[in-house]
Amino acid sequence: MLTHPTLDQLRALKLDGMAQAFVELEAQEMSRDLAHAEWLALLLDREAANRNTRRFQTRLSAARLRHSQAAIEDVDYRTPRRLDKALFQQLATCRWIAEHRGLLVTGPCGVGKSWLSCALAQKACRDGYTVHYARVPRLFADLDLAHGDGRFARLFRMLVKVDLLVIDDWGPDRLSATQRRDLMEIVEDRHGRGSILITSQLLRGAPRKSCNALTIVMQSLAIETPLSSRSGSIGSA
Repeated sequence: MLTHPTLDQLRALKLDGMAQAFVELEAQEMSRDLAHAEWLALLLDREAANRNTRRFQTRLSAARLRHSQAAIEDVDYRTPRRLDKALFQQLATCRWIAEHRGLLVTGPCGVGKSWLSCALAQKACRDGYTVHYARVPRLFADLDLAHGDGRFARLFRMLVKVDLLVIDDWGPDRLSATQRRDLMEIVEDRHGRGSILITSQLLRGAPRKSCNALTIVMQSLAIETPLSSRSGSIGSA
C-alpha cells in the first residue's frame, strides 16, 4: 500500500482523525494481523471521536464560560456549602435541559455558584447542547448597545435559540423599563424551547411551588431546579 498518497487523500478530504489513526496503525506490528474490516472500523472510530471533540471545542468556545475548565468531575462535595450530591449528579445528566426546564443556583458570596454553573454548562456542551454564558451587567450592556447599533435582532435571536442560557450574578440593581422588557421577551420566547440557569445571592428562601424551576440552594445548600410544567420533582418521569 502506498502510505503517503493515502495520507494525502485522507487529509485532502479533511479526515484528519482517520489519517492520524492510519499512521499509528502502520507503526504497530500487531496491526498487520487485523482484517480489512477491523482496520476500517478503527479508522472510523478515530474519525468519529475526532469530530466529536472538535464540535465540543467549538460549542465550548462559543459558550464563553467564565470558568471554561470547570468540570462536574472536579466538584468537591466535602466543602461546607452542603451541596446535595444526588441532586447535582441528576442535574449533570442534562435531563433538565432536554426537558427545557430552568435552574436557579442561590447562596452567599464565595460558595462557588458561578463555578458550579459553568461546570454544568460545560457538561451540556459535552452532551451536544449549545450554551451562552453572560453576567447580568454585561448582558444588559450588550442588549442596550445592540438597540443602538442595529444588532439587537441578531443578538436576541442567539439568546433565544441556544439550548442553555446562563445568566450569572443576578444582583439587587433595579432594572430599567427597557431591560425589563428585553428580559421578559427573552424568557417568553425561550419558554418551552430552551433552559435558563440563573445564579444569585438573592432569592435564597425556599422557592414557591408554583415556580417552574429547579433550585440549588447553597450554604443551606439546596440546588433547586425548575419544576416541570408537569407535576413532580426533578427525579420524576
